[in-house]
Amino acid sequence: MPELAPLDEVITLDQLDKAPYPIYRRLRREAPVLRVKTAGRTLLTKASDTKYVKDNPGLFSSDDPNTPMKRAFWSHTLMRKDGEAHQRERMAMAPAFNPKVIQNDWMPRYRQIAEEYVGRLPRGEVVDLFSALAGPYAARGLAVLLGMDEASDAQMQRWSQALIDGAGNFGWRDEPFARADKANEEIHALLDGIQARHRAEPNNSAFSAMINDADPIPETQIYANIKIAIGGGINEPRDALNTIVYGLLSKPDQLEEVKRNQDWAKAFEEGVRWVAPIQASSRLVTEDTEIRGCLIPQGDTVMTIQASANRDEELFENGEDFQVYRPSNPHQAFGNGPHFCQGTHVARRAVGQVMLPILFDRFPNIALPEPSKVIWRGFGFRGPITLPVLLQ
Repeated sequence: MPELAPLDEVITLDQLDKAPYPIYRRLRREAPVLRVKTAGRTLLTKASDTKYVKDNPGLFSSDDPNTPMKRAFWSHTLMRKDGEAHQRERMAMAPAFNPKVIQNDWMPRYRQIAEEYVGRLPRGEVVDLFSALAGPYAARGLAVLLGMDEASDAQMQRWSQALIDGAGNFGWRDEPFARADKANEEIHALLDGIQARHRAEPNNSAFSAMINDADPIPETQIYANIKIAIGGGINEPRDALNTIVYGLLSKPDQLEEVKRNQDWAKAFEEGVRWVAPIQASSRLVTEDTEIRGCLIPQGDTVMTIQASANRDEELFENGEDFQVYRPSNPHQAFGNGPHFCQGTHVARRAVGQVMLPILFDRFPNIALPEPSKVIWRGFGFRGPITLPVLLQ
């Protein structure tokens, strides 16, 4: 009879928020299947195990009742559904993510936004790209794609952070839920107010596609889908952009080669591998099973650590380093299986095809004046929360 995975009572959520990578490196080596008391979950840090879990939704369900997501989003969202229920809600938004729609509708708008937002940056000054560019750019593009043009950049960013903080509130503290509640109220009020516009003039935005569908999903779930998109759709491109800029500025030789070859797409893939914007995901175990000889009992919650999988020594040589020109890059930054991130192709294009070349063309000598002032944070979602750069 296999035994339960070892129990760790030392690792804290604060440590995983501030400096997770040394911990994950040690766990891959010493305890790749580990129950972490503060997280209330069994952490899986090897790439083969995280992929196995995501590829087997019958055994590892997304419908985990132990997460704060339902409380934070006021709904049982598609992120916590499996099978037909998940597929129906995912497909309700699919028209907005059709490749032709992305290419013909959204990328011209993203390019327009990128040129405008980069154009207003001051030359010769040190600015924080997190607040001056990456956050607003991700917010405005998402507002357009969702059909929420009326929302300001500041609102979109505040809502996103509040929902994410609520969904990651594993300590079930009151304050993050209070901020999530306020975000829910404001988002619902805006969506109530723009329904008439989208019914009168249907378009390819996600909200318009859902409310004008011949067989629409319930309104509660339409609103929940929009909130899920706000929660993840800002952080991912924002954090990816900041991470890639930091990585390139820290490796001038790589930056020059990327510029010469216009290899922005490769830089994007390496950035999201190196620091995965979505670091971890939870799954509920539906029946007793084993991973690496450890019993994972029915009802347990496993947490796949994509952040660690993307640096697994079995797949990546010198995985701790930012290296654009890797011979292969089988990262799991956007997940795999039925819950593969729906916004992947938007993020790849918005950051890799649009923003990076525009930014480095306008500021060819952009630099990191004080790398020590770049602050990284995040357990569930991760990226630089400050990125001071000299624009020149």
